[in-house]
Amino acid sequence: MAQIEVQNLHKSFKTGKVLNGVSLDAETGQIVVIFGPSGTGKTVLLRLIAGVEEPDAGTIMLQGRDMTEAAPEARGVGMAFQNFALFPHMSAYDNIASALTAGPMTAMQIKAKVDKVAALLKITHVMQHAPRELSNGQKQRTALARALVSDPRILLLDDPLRNVDAKLRYEMRLELPSLLKASGSTVLYVTQDYKEAMALGDKIAVLLDGAFVQIATPAEVYRKPASLGVAQLFGDPALNMVPAAPVLRNGAPVFELGGATLAMPVSYAGAAGRDCVIGIRPEALVVEEQPGPGSFPVEVVAVTPLNEKSVLLLRTMDGRELLASEPGDEVASRRHGPACARFDADSILVFDAASGLRIASQLN
Repeated sequence: MAQIEVQNLHKSFKTGKVLNGVSLDAETGQIVVIFGPSGTGKTVLLRLIAGVEEPDAGTIMLQGRDMTEAAPEARGVGMAFQNFALFPHMSAYDNIASALTAGPMTAMQIKAKVDKVAALLKITHVMQHAPRELSNGQKQRTALARALVSDPRILLLDDPLRNVDAKLRYEMRLELPSLLKASGSTVLYVTQDYKEAMALGDKIAVLLDGAFVQIATPAEVYRKPASLGVAQLFGDPALNMVPAAPVLRNGAPVFELGGATLAMPVSYAGAAGRDCVIGIRPEALVVEEQPGPGSFPVEVVAVTPLNEKSVLLLRTMDGRELLASEPGDEVASRRHGPACARFDADSILVFDAASGLRIASQLN
């Protein structure tokens, strides 16, 4: 049984429609990341599930019960807000304990629970500090501890790492999955950081323009994006997009790039005769000094080292600019000027130019 089941949810404000018939489910113990750019309705969806806002239409099922019209306190949901929402007059300890004080637990039992979650999140040393004395990272962990301390069956996290520094974001990406799995909660996690979504989610629900356009595992979203819009959201550097009109040659599809005719997998024969966009991930491009099978001439215009990788700006013979990435330790040998580039044909993504939808190969 799904712990969370949202069916055909609609929500509008005076500025217009925010959610347009969204449906989503999350199984027990699953971490579902709701991902999308700012302003697509991610926070609104969490607030509807938590009961802070009321939907215009649709159903919210929690732990098998219809909670669409239930009060927030009756839903058994823990929520950590993006802006921390800590009580300024309370210490970090009291902020965390506030999630338990309305229940039947004794002060000793509450202390044991608070101490345990504080130790897990490495904030024991700031328990007596007021929010104004905490760093953003400590505030974030305090808000998360408050959401976790009551062992909620359902946990809603609204971009909890957005306001913390880069180092802590990296550390928490490593720590959060095991922490959330250990809690046993079913988690909806909102973010607009694709790396966070890929690192944390059992599955990713991509929200664009008030609707889910793809719900799949991180690997599926990256390797088989439902549309060009989804593909552009995942990857750094961004996806290379090459307009193309594939044709069949000797029964196999080919397309033109940089003055060269390049082969596509035979499984894309159905794309022949259609206006397409060929998507090439920068990490799939290999830049070499000498031409080889399947390569095309380019000029290396610029090389930007980014520690773990280097990004190369390439220009094809017909003036198209492409980005390639390669391991950072190879940058010392990379020179500007004429070169050749190639890619594994099986790595390409093919999209219909008019609709933006991915054209699946006949193999998947």
